[in-house]
Amino acid sequence: MWKPNQPGSSTPTTPEPARPATPAASGYEARPAAAGTATASEQATIGKSLVVKGELSGSESLYIDGKVEGTINLPGNRVTVGRNGQVAANILAREIVVLGKVRGNCQASDRVDIRSEGSLTGDVIAARISIEDGAFFKGGIDIRKPGAEAKAGEPVPAVEA
Repeated sequence: MWKPNQPGSSTPTTPEPARPATPAASGYEARPAAAGTATASEQATIGKSLVVKGELSGSESLYIDGKVEGTINLPGNRVTVGRNGQVAANILAREIVVLGKVRGNCQASDRVDIRSEGSLTGDVIAARISIEDGAFFKGGIDIRKPGAEAKAGEPVPAVEA
């Protein structure tokens, strides 16, 4: 018979902690965070029924499944626009993943990933970009070497309505 506190038992005696719900049900594949970046538990979520107008900034990753208008400034983190997400904003982040609709310019220090069901209308500045088959993209692409920041006085241009 199995006894949890016996020497030589390789089974842990404490239960595994509950994990927060992730957007895996939306088809988004979670990837391990790089050293020094936000973990899955440090991700804020804007739900389907939420509408945000203004400037979003902070130091954690963001998952958007609602509507956002304005600017998103999360330079060291990931911004994910879910399948239901509708964003009309300029986005500045380490990594940007688009599953929904984005209308605005995107600047990523690492990469921009437009998935097959995603739509991005605007210019992209990033070290890497991935556009899956079936994705919609309309705009310009500026590939910059990692660590190369925009020159002083060279902001991401505003999107015309």
